[in-house]
Amino acid sequence: MTGPYTESAETSHSEKGNEWQLAYGSKQKKYFDGARRTFLDILPQNSQARLLELGCGEGQTAASALAEGKCGWACGIELCDGPAAEARKKLNQVIVGDIEQLSPDLAPHSVDILLMSEVLEHLRDPHSVLVKLRGLMKPGAIVLAGSPNVCDYTVFLMLLRGRWDCERDGMMDETHLRWFTPATYRRLFESAGYVVDRVGPAVPLRGKRRLANALLLRRFEYLFHTQIELRAHCS
Repeated sequence: MTGPYTESAETSHSEKGNEWQLAYGSKQKKYFDGARRTFLDILPQNSQARLLELGCGEGQTAASALAEGKCGWACGIELCDGPAAEARKKLNQVIVGDIEQLSPDLAPHSVDILLMSEVLEHLRDPHSVLVKLRGLMKPGAIVLAGSPNVCDYTVFLMLLRGRWDCERDGMMDETHLRWFTPATYRRLFESAGYVVDRVGPAVPLRGKRRLANALLLRRFEYLFHTQIELRAHCS
């Protein structure tokens, strides 16, 4: 892929980070302001829990967890200044910067819940980030993560046409540095020391996708969901 997100041998690490901030900053507001309902519905009631969200955007998911009694303290980590400023109005703490360069000012083994919605595909080294964050988690901490599924049949159709077309957002977002299948997503977390409890579609299959999955005896479900959702915990 060419364009503002391609690193040349002459591009410094800090320059690369600035380019990413510009890329994200140019996205529409809706990219940062949604709440991930599927995560919130999974979390148990626990007004004492401490929640950390990587890539919090404007803080809607973490703020909803606070409002619904799923946690009693919430911190967000966000790359872009604009969304982070909005998140500060809702959360107890917001850390601004590139998680791959940051050492979050949080006590070891102090976090009960870790959320990562559409984040890891944007990182250069997600494995190292997951290892770093695991050091902040309590034993038994809940981990919820989601990323696009590159095994979706629409990607296969694109490849059959000899194309790999990146777009402004969605599965083929031009700011993605990596793409995952359900199997490689699981392996990423397991290699970083997490215990994976479930990997599957973020929402139930519907319509033609559900029918196709049934006709194939559910043996190829990974072809029919656009979003991977992973549930794990820390040992």
